[in-house]
Order: sequence, then structure tokens, then C-alpha cells
Amino acid sequence: MSSATERTLGRLRKEGYTVSIVEKWVPQARRRIDAFGIIDILAIRPGETVGVQSTTYSNVSAHIKKAREHENLEKWLAAGNRFVIYGWRKGVRGVRACRIVELETEGAK
Repeated sequence: MSSATERTLGRLRKEGYTVSIVEKWVPQARRRIDAFGIIDILAIRPGETVGVQSTTYSNVSAHIKKAREHENLEKWLAAGNRFVIYGWRKGVRGVRACRIVELETEGAK
């Protein structure tokens, strides 16, 4: 079984992105630390930089809330970058389904 991160990496690569995992495991803290507190994966292609949070389908709402409340989301977006959450679940007949939510600046709502 592949993880949500592995599925997200595969999808981004198919869409032409060069990707890098930027979430790190910190053994002393026994937890994962996201880049800027919100990003698991960086994805780039000409003219575009995307910060990606990868999770399970059922946790998408919690990650939206977490990102919206984090001070670095607005800084990331103000720098001209995109921020997207990929939420994965097993769909009909075992086929994986993905919910993609892109967050924009508060003023863009």
C-alpha cells in the first residue's frame, strides 16, 4: 500500500512537476515537522511553485483549518506561490480518489 505522500508525488510528477519532500522527521521530538509549518512537498515547474500538504481524505478539513490559522500561509501566498491540499481515499472498486483543495489569500475569497 502506498502512502498519501507517495500518491501525491506520483500525481504531481505526471502533471510535469519536479517534486521534493520537505517534511522532516525529528526523532528527539518524535514528530514530523512541515516546512514553514504547513508544507509536506514542494512542487515546481516553469513559472510555478506549489506548497503541498498531503493527507487522507477524512483529514482535509483539519488541514485546511490548520493552514488557514498558520501565520506562514499568507506569507507563502503573498510571495506568489500556490498552496494545495491533496486528500486521498480508497474509492469505488479500490481505485484511489483524490480531493484537491487550493487555498488562496483571505482577500481573494
